[in-house]
Amino acid sequence: MVVLEFGSMLPSVSSLPVLLALPLVDGLLSTQGVMVMLLVAYAGAMWMFLSSAPKVYTVMVSDLELARRFYEEVLELAAADVPLHYYYNYEQTLGSGGLDPLYSPTYGMSTQTMRSVNNQPDGLWYQLKKNTQLHIITGASLGQKDRQRHVCFDHDCMELLLMRVQLRGAQYKIRRDKPLNFLVKDWDGRVIEMAEIDN
Repeated sequence: MVVLEFGSMLPSVSSLPVLLALPLVDGLLSTQGVMVMLLVAYAGAMWMFLSSAPKVYTVMVSDLELARRFYEEVLELAAADVPLHYYYNYEQTLGSGGLDPLYSPTYGMSTQTMRSVNNQPDGLWYQLKKNTQLHIITGASLGQKDRQRHVCFDHDCMELLLMRVQLRGAQYKIRRDKPLNFLVKDWDGRVIEMAEIDN
């Protein structure tokens, strides 16, 4: 009579992890496994790309050259490179739901038309703070008394600009808190209306 011990039929404890990992390794090396790993790697790369991209606020102005002088001379903002995600049309469009009725007709222009009108490929780009940029484009109409007008859909952007105006010692007057609207004088005495558009 042959007696088999139950313990001799089971693999040793030291070889158990290897045996459990074999189906996992086989699954990873299959075509589906490789595709899943590539998709996970691509998703991780895109997440890193988009999470490291700077926050961009867009401000529409009535005159790009006067705006350049205001942001560079009065606010002393440093020029910034166009963020890479803008080359791929990420966040390129503005919603039309809250359009200001005082916008000029240039708002609906194509990018190519805007380039030929302004001789600027992408508007103006400034570094507002560490990972935050300001994108200045045309599209706002003149305000009351033919004032230069700078408009933005984002309240945080307008607050940052107001803080910059205060730090630089420019004359300003807050007209309304919600939505934020204030007047500021540049060094040449021109009054610029800074307005948050409530959408």
